[in-house]
Parts: sequence; structure tokens; C-alpha cells
Amino acid sequence: MTGAGGGSPHPRATAGGDAGGNADAIAFVESPVQLLNVLEWTRASATGDALTVVVLSPTDPMSRGQLRRMAELARDEGFTVRWQEARGGAGAPLRTLRELTPLLRKAGRIVIGDPFSRYVQLLLTLVSGKELTVVDDGTATLEFIGQIARGERLVRWHRRGGSRGPRELVLAPVTAAARRRLSPSDGRTVEVFTSMPVEEIPAGITVTANRFEWTRATFGPPRIAAGADMVGTSLVETGVIDADQYIEAVTALARTHGATRYFAHRREDVDKLHRLHTVTGLEIVRPDLPLEVIARRGPIGKTILSFPSTVVHTLPLALAGTGVRVAVCDIAPEWLKETASPRAQGFLSGVTGTARDIHRLPRLPSPA
Repeated sequence: MTGAGGGSPHPRATAGGDAGGNADAIAFVESPVQLLNVLEWTRASATGDALTVVVLSPTDPMSRGQLRRMAELARDEGFTVRWQEARGGAGAPLRTLRELTPLLRKAGRIVIGDPFSRYVQLLLTLVSGKELTVVDDGTATLEFIGQIARGERLVRWHRRGGSRGPRELVLAPVTAAARRRLSPSDGRTVEVFTSMPVEEIPAGITVTANRFEWTRATFGPPRIAAGADMVGTSLVETGVIDADQYIEAVTALARTHGATRYFAHRREDVDKLHRLHTVTGLEIVRPDLPLEVIARRGPIGKTILSFPSTVVHTLPLALAGTGVRVAVCDIAPEWLKETASPRAQGFLSGVTGTARDIHRLPRLPSPA
């Protein structure tokens, strides 16, 4: 497997924040894409607020590696970045809450990347009356806005419904309190910064378009290769798609379109990736930065093959004007596991159906 990285950041003079945390705004991020979109938000909003970014570090190595590279870029832009080992042992959550409470109280605006995160929900219960911004977290952003509009509890789309387990019941008051904080009230608005198409906008929520202006200004234009590249998905790891069906689909797509590289999702299982390489001969690339940055920097194939995911919305924006084509293969119903959420097929179809500037591929035939 190979990695990808590099690129020279484009410094911007309007960022700030001191190491002690006296910030006008504080952003909580748990993934590399969330941190990328915090940088995009600062460019698009041009508020002039001093910003401190708090990385609530995950445990998986790929996410941590990409977050460290994104943190370097954020520091180069002039932001204060605080790396918080929020999951480093049994006492880490309480220690993290204790250390971050003063920052929360001083900040006038709270910026979050994942409203479904239990950690973020817990932090939101410690504040009230703050201005809130939810930065793009891809398809989860669509689900969040819809659930707020319908007054539903916050549940990720790929989770099955029905009865809740003991952990969910214990955390239910936290989730309910966070949902109230994230719902506009008493003249307080909630901003959502997203590249996703939003149709159902509740009153009091302001939607700001994420056009990946920072990424385009900082990286590229890329060198375009003649062949095709493929983008991986973690739908197998989240229990939505059967692994055998997925490998069959990747094999067929690679053979049909002449793909040579497979850009792995940071959550994809190593054993599955090894199997993919063995079966397909694809070069497995584990990027050290979000794919929007990797693709913009290049080299990248003239065609990018993808299954329904956030990148079918973000890559056309990041690669605007380059001539790269994003082609999407829909998920066939028979690929879904029996344990997948009943909402999975409709949600994934909607992700593709609402994407702009993409090419939809014919659905692959089912394997014999």
C-alpha cells in the first residue's frame, strides 16, 4: 500500500487565537474532513474571529495520521490547534471535559463537525446561549438537518431503528439536550456550512455554501493522468454492504473502466484492502490527507469512480475546471446486508440523485 501527501499551504492573515484559549470561536473536530471544512468555513465566512481548533483525537491510526497533517496545515494558516487525547484511557473523557470547560465558557461561537458525536453532544450540554455553526460532515449533514426539521432524535442513517440498548438509554438525556442546543430558539440561529444540497431547511437555520474555495486556492491545479482512479467506501465496515458483494463490484468496475489505483477510506479494514489488492491487482493508496486535497494536488485520473458517498458532492467542487469526471455506481439492493438499516437503500440513492456535475454509471449486474 502507498500513501499520498504534500502540498504547500497558502497562508491567510485573518486567523488567530492565543495558546491560552482566549478565542472568539472554538471548533471541535474528530475527523480530517471536519478540520478541512473548518478551514473552508473560515475563508467563506470571513468573520475575523480568532479561532482555536480542538482535535478530539480518535483512536484509529489512519484518522490520527490524517488529522495530524491537517493540523499542520491549520497551524500554517495561523490557527491555534489543540490536540486533545480525548479517548486515551478510562479517565480521558472526564479530564477532557474539565480542561475544555473554560474554553467553552469564553468562546462566543462554537463550531462542530459532527452533531451525532456523543462527545460533542456532551460538550454542548455545558454551554448555552452560544452561536453555533455545524461545518460540513458530508452525508451526515443532510441527515442532521432533516432530523432537526422533523423534531426527531439524532441518529446516524446507517443505524437500525427499534429499541435502544443500555448505553443509548443512559446517554438519551445528553442527546436530547444537545438536540435542543442545536435547534434554533429565542432568536438564536444555527449556521450549517455544507457542500451538500439542502432542501428541507428549518426556520432559524442558516445554510452557507461550502464551495471548497480554500482547497482550490491552496492546491493545484492537478496533473491529470489518462486512466481512472477509484474511491473506496467504508460501507462494509459500517455493516451496510456485504463484503463479498463489494469486492465483486470493485472488481467489475476496475475491469470495465481500466482503474489502476484505489484510494482507501480511512476506516476501511486492512484485511479487506489486502483482499481487494489480491483479487483486483489495484494499487491500494492510503492517503494522509482528505481526498479533496489529494485529488486537487494530483496527479489524479481523468475519471474518478465512486460509490454513493460524500465525495460525489465534494470532488466536483474541489476539481471544478480541471476536466476530471466523477462517475458514480449506485448500490444494488442485493448488495445490502440483512442487518442494514431499512433506510439505507433510499438514503444512498438520494446521495447520488442529488449530486451535481457527476456521471451516473449503469448499475452492475449481480454476480452469478
